[in-house]
Amino acid sequence: MKVGYFSEWITARLSIMKFSLFLGCVAVSILVVASGHTFNSTLDEDWKSWKSRYEKQYTQDEESYRKMVWEDNMRYIKQHNLEHSMGKHTFTVGMNQYGDLTTEEFNELMNGFFQDAADNSTEEDDDEGDGYDEDVDDLESNEIDASDDVMKYRQVDWRKKGLVTPVKSQGSCGSCWAFSVTGAIEGQWAKICKRLVSLSEQNLLDCDKSNYGCNGGFKTRAFKYVKRNGIQSEKAYPYKAKQSRCKFRKDKIAARIKNYKQVKRSERYLAMDLRRRGPIAVSLNAHPRSFHLYKQGVYSDPECTQRRGHAVLVVGFGRENGINYWLVKNSWGTRWGEKGYIKIAKDRGNLCGIANYGVYPIVTRRMCKTLASSNST
Repeated sequence: MKVGYFSEWITARLSIMKFSLFLGCVAVSILVVASGHTFNSTLDEDWKSWKSRYEKQYTQDEESYRKMVWEDNMRYIKQHNLEHSMGKHTFTVGMNQYGDLTTEEFNELMNGFFQDAADNSTEEDDDEGDGYDEDVDDLESNEIDASDDVMKYRQVDWRKKGLVTPVKSQGSCGSCWAFSVTGAIEGQWAKICKRLVSLSEQNLLDCDKSNYGCNGGFKTRAFKYVKRNGIQSEKAYPYKAKQSRCKFRKDKIAARIKNYKQVKRSERYLAMDLRRRGPIAVSLNAHPRSFHLYKQGVYSDPECTQRRGHAVLVVGFGRENGINYWLVKNSWGTRWGEKGYIKIAKDRGNLCGIANYGVYPIVTRRMCKTLASSNST
């Protein structure tokens, strides 16, 4: 991050932040002094190396505060991993590009999935699309026989079937909702139309006026936008990590959807739909510090309640060291987690609320042919 980034970020975000930890460079200096924090000189070289690796630059006052936060995260990482070596955790954490952010700052910056004031009542609950298309071979979620023994499918990984594009990065923009939606459409387009195309999150950021760009959004609203308008490819409409003027072109549409459908709220139904359909857009709780600093293993933290705030893409499930897990594609780049992925404990009481708000798009073979025909003319 370049010099002055945090000052600019504060100005842009202050009006919507519920908890402000600092008010500019002067306040940063005051916080460092008031905290009585003593810097650990043995970490100086590690700090310099980390800044170089992630191209971090600060003003003098910013650096004092950022180093204090970074050292606190380093202590947390060492303690957690020590406990992991003693068998107390099923996953490790590690320093990444977000190591100079507090938990509150990170959540404000990166978690851009909107939830309504009441946790048990959201737009996502009621907005389920308008139905289904007869061209689609599989049954819709409500018609799946609950006796279907999904346990016989011990592993599903749609990456191996060519339904998942490479991991992307949302940057310093709360656009996770757009990445989750494009990922789900990419998967269905590849499955039904036999062509994997990286779709444009920027198209949604700029043109979906029902959502809020880098300040967050609803998955169902984004699906509704694509249903009405189509969506361009990432190549034709590249990502800029900021909202700008809509440049959508109808003659450059790369994918369409017939509709979208929500998954019944249970891990069993999520597993069934994931196996039958393909990658599914979900919303979950990514607020704990352990999530931000996740490195590898099966994530299982009791602090990860069913609160929502971040949209991701579930691309499979499996088992590791005797623990069932969901395979989740994130949008925080390949330097986070397991090359951009996280394994979240499965069948552990709906950890992080992963099964509460699953949505998948509907694509038909007829749409594939129609779009291919229009693009060839």
